[in-house]
Amino acid sequence: MCPARDQAPQRATDETGGRVVLAQAEIARALRRIAHEILEGNKGSEGLVLMGIPTRGVPLARRLSEALHDVEGVDIPVGTLDITMYRDDLRSQPVRAMERSEVPDGGVDGKVVVLVDDVLYSGRTVRAALDSLADLGRPRAVRLAVLVDRGHRELPIRADYVGKNLPTAHAERVSVRLAESDGADEVVISTPGGEGR
Repeated sequence: MCPARDQAPQRATDETGGRVVLAQAEIARALRRIAHEILEGNKGSEGLVLMGIPTRGVPLARRLSEALHDVEGVDIPVGTLDITMYRDDLRSQPVRAMERSEVPDGGVDGKVVVLVDDVLYSGRTVRAALDSLADLGRPRAVRLAVLVDRGHRELPIRADYVGKNLPTAHAERVSVRLAESDGADEVVISTPGGEGR
């Protein structure tokens, strides 16, 4: 017996029982859309610099650069932005692995810097990224692109470009997995014992 054609497909679950809310094709589509929105908002690629926030913001920034190249035929510089020493929870969690900030040739002065991260939650990571960026130079403008906005902001920060708005409960956890670090592309929402991102 055939399932009804108009029936919505069931979302897959991962090995931990979490619900997959974005699969590989949907992540790729979201990044292509964000790339088009960035170009539209900037009126082209002139002066753009992408800065990925470790860990998963870095490969996402590289993928966005590739998507922008596919559209404009121009290489958009990509860097990484270490926020370790700018976090506001260092007193409660002092032991952290340091990342390295890598500023593209040409720096960030006078550029339109797009910060790229995987999940926007409280806004505290982005605040730390803004402080870190300020120590590297003075961009003309700073924008924020995230794959997932899960809500629950604690600071007045919002993303300019969002792959998916995903309303969540505080107890839920949103996990972004990327091929570069996790072997597969997917966004999973689950409810473990721990606090979400």
